[in-house]
Amino acid sequence: MSLVPYPLARPFLFGLDPETAHDLTMGSLARTQGTPLAWAYTQSRVSDPVTLAGLQFPNRVGLAAGLDKNARCIDGLGAMGFGFVEVGTVTPLAQPGNPKPRMFRLPEHNALINRLGFNNGGLDAFVANVQRSALYRQMQKGSKQRMLLGLNIGKNAATAMENATSDYLTCLSGVYPYADYITVNISSPNTKNLRALQSDEALDGLLGALAARRAELAEQHGAHKPLFLKIAPDLDSEQIKVIAATLKHHQIDGVIATNTTISREAVKGLAHAQETGGLSGGPVLEASNAVIRQLRKALGKHYPIVGVGGVISAQDAVSKIEAGADLVQIYTGLIYSGPALVKDAALALKAHAAQR
Repeated sequence: MSLVPYPLARPFLFGLDPETAHDLTMGSLARTQGTPLAWAYTQSRVSDPVTLAGLQFPNRVGLAAGLDKNARCIDGLGAMGFGFVEVGTVTPLAQPGNPKPRMFRLPEHNALINRLGFNNGGLDAFVANVQRSALYRQMQKGSKQRMLLGLNIGKNAATAMENATSDYLTCLSGVYPYADYITVNISSPNTKNLRALQSDEALDGLLGALAARRAELAEQHGAHKPLFLKIAPDLDSEQIKVIAATLKHHQIDGVIATNTTISREAVKGLAHAQETGGLSGGPVLEASNAVIRQLRKALGKHYPIVGVGGVISAQDAVSKIEAGADLVQIYTGLIYSGPALVKDAALALKAHAAQR
């Protein structure tokens, strides 16, 4: 069905504080998903199936984690035509995140800065929301023609770094039965010292523990669920090589590149540019693509890479594939370009694949 034109809604939403607009939008999705009012944002899903990490994705365009931290809007987001939706980041215990204000728009560059800090209702509430979704009922029935669901896990801010692995293991065990794949988020800049987990020794220990627990869970539930690692764009070539080697060593199924950046080089002088937090949107495109290119070189031709960061247009999505990604995720682009971007990007990627 046709969409309510997003250009008409955007001025109203952009007249609000960014977090207020976000909460209003997500609340509306939660209330209207699965009802006749969902016609306002429902559009057909482009069929462009691709198999990756043992999963068949209906198309190559997904929603990145962070928009729906509490898994409240899985069905509403899915109605926009995504091939896969990733929700979270969830932590073992509920936490409020960082003090407000903590979201800022930089419209000159189709960008956002956020320092939300894994604000979420905790693991139990998160799982309950997943179980309430129509998508979960489709999963239980073994439906093959459906959108896929990724669940993104992290650590509580109050958990000491030396105990971080325990939080990730708790979340992995909690979400495992309900996910098509699980993403390990060690790259948010908004939880103190979290990115230290990307260093070689810490990453080796974390991924080793997660791989061992995943093996136990696979046997317990009779199903192997792929694990993906989400990394930052602010890495040098040597760090990327170490991460690639560690991913392969522990047989982690894929990598998501990248999260937000702490660099402000591309937005110097703009209002809010010096706010603390992660910068997303247009300015991240090239940095993210550079990481993807290096990962592809280090990981080889067939290792699954999901490209995210700066996809504001269909051509931006194509640039991710040309850099070496297999799938693409969007977040900030959805805010600036609206749901039509999902279908536009999926069609562009389908056409690009047909030409290869």
